[in-house]
Amino acid sequence: MISIYKNKGITWIDLESPTIDEVKKLMPKYNIPPIVADELLRPTTRSKIEIYNNIIYAILHFPVYDTARKISSAHEIDFVVGKNYIITAHSMPIAPLHEIARTFEAGLLMGDKKFGKGSGQILSIIIKSLYDFTLRQLDHIYKKTSAIKDNMFIGKEKEMVKEISYVQGDLIEIKRSVYAHRGVLNSLKVAGEKFFGADFIFYLNSMMRDLERLEGLIENSKETIDLLQDTNNSLLSNRTNEIMKVLTVIAFSTFPLVFLPQVFGMNAENMPIMGMKGDFWIVVVTMIFFSLAIISYFKKKKWL
Repeated sequence: MISIYKNKGITWIDLESPTIDEVKKLMPKYNIPPIVADELLRPTTRSKIEIYNNIIYAILHFPVYDTARKISSAHEIDFVVGKNYIITAHSMPIAPLHEIARTFEAGLLMGDKKFGKGSGQILSIIIKSLYDFTLRQLDHIYKKTSAIKDNMFIGKEKEMVKEISYVQGDLIEIKRSVYAHRGVLNSLKVAGEKFFGADFIFYLNSMMRDLERLEGLIENSKETIDLLQDTNNSLLSNRTNEIMKVLTVIAFSTFPLVFLPQVFGMNAENMPIMGMKGDFWIVVVTMIFFSLAIISYFKKKKWL
């Protein structure tokens, strides 16, 4: 699907799940090389930037949270930028692009000067809006880490192991997507000034600041979940140790109840106590006495 927006001599073409025919129609008018046209039609696993005579072609991946799978996945956006036009291509609807499109149309209708300074500025506005969108996407990380912290201290350490794994997997995907942007923006800094003019450096620096803020938040989130994992592991270990201690105490406490009957059950001559009046109760009381003595010893040592 092709959506075309125009404002102050700048054209923005947004391609959502583009077809071969749609891309072919754009190739001659917007100087799209065949290799770029081919990449617009298929997914690419890594972010990159390529500089041509008349266009700049860039691929960036942005994380989008999937509520069903409880994890973020990278969504590719391709950018073809010329002197007075910009083409974006993506395989699925992306909310920030629709929001920018509405603003762009409003600027067209109301004569807003915001979008009248070239395709380089439009590129900057789109990427900055996508970074803002990614920051909002990270809200679920904060909510999850807060829930994990609360639950791990009310006896749900075991359940939190899976939740921590979900968050870590989520952050790995987000980090993998976003950290590749720095290399693309650094390359764009060199080519962008020649392509768009000296004013573009201002917009690029603004994008870099947003990227640094995003990277910092991702790193803080990673440190937080790592600390929570260490804490949860300590709680699990303590809980396991407590269980083992109780089982050990039970084993030692019941030892006289097992050992003494076996001794007195031996078929031997001159067995002490056996044959005496009340011998059964003497054995029972002896077993109970030794068991209580062991329990008292453990309590004295504060093992119970």
